[in-house]
Amino acid sequence: MANTLVNRAATDRNLNNIFKLSLNFFRSFSTESPLPPSPSPSASKKPKRKKKKNLFEVAQFLPNWGLGYHMAKTHWTGVSYEITKINLYKDGRHGKAWGIVHKDGTYFCLLY
Repeated sequence: MANTLVNRAATDRNLNNIFKLSLNFFRSFSTESPLPPSPSPSASKKPKRKKKKNLFEVAQFLPNWGLGYHMAKTHWTGVSYEITKINLYKDGRHGKAWGIVHKDGTYFCLLY
């Protein structure tokens, strides 16, 4: 009888150890991770694109808000506008602007 109790205790310990191992195995597949993966330093240091300024953000530093100046976008070739009138909205960064088109340095008139 003593032998059967000893054998039974030994098998209970083995089953208990197997059960603990299987729980640890399934726990390794859980959705929670103890440490988040750290991103590589080269991937996280992307150069930020500089925000381009609109007409009003450029004209605010010119005398008389740029009236009489020729303004153009950087990708326009040979085309500019001579600013004749500006109406600003309350925020000072948006509004309406009127001007005369100049192509290749000469006055260009559109008739409607």
